[in-house]
Amino acid sequence: MKAAVKTQLKRYSLFLAVLAADLFLLWRYPAKGALSVKSALDYLAEMLLFLPPIFVLVGLLDVWVPRQIVEKNVGPESGARGVIISILVATAAAGPLYAGFPVAAALLKKGCRLANAVIFLGTWATIKIPMLIMEIKFMGPAFALWRLVLTLPAIIGTGYLLEAILQRKEASGRSAPL
Repeated sequence: MKAAVKTQLKRYSLFLAVLAADLFLLWRYPAKGALSVKSALDYLAEMLLFLPPIFVLVGLLDVWVPRQIVEKNVGPESGARGVIISILVATAAAGPLYAGFPVAAALLKKGCRLANAVIFLGTWATIKIPMLIMEIKFMGPAFALWRLVLTLPAIIGTGYLLEAILQRKEASGRSAPL
């Protein structure tokens, strides 16, 4: 019983720390505490608006997309095609980054290569079509092009590097976080 409680406390430690900080702020600095609580509640409301549709889409992905299609297109043997598909799908995605994690988890469950899942998340976070349009409009096409030229190799390299590190960790007998 004690181990289960300890596990739950560890799992929710960040939430409990934020809650404690908010309570401290409310007690010590009421105006700042109220602002902090309002900000946290606004963020929670935003998450509650985005996550249900994402979970529905992830459920549909899980049911409608066969494992073979995922493995063929973004799996371990997909090569450059998998990288390109991961990038293109993520640039068309909508919503905040935290909405991409359930999608990436579903892809991994269906046989997606870890590097491609990381590339998908990195692209989701940094390169979206509306963002590119705004960059071109306000910063100019040269800026947008240079940012793409510098960002894409970093995302792709990070995907393969993370995959290599986790595979080496797994091969050495230490548990990988996935």
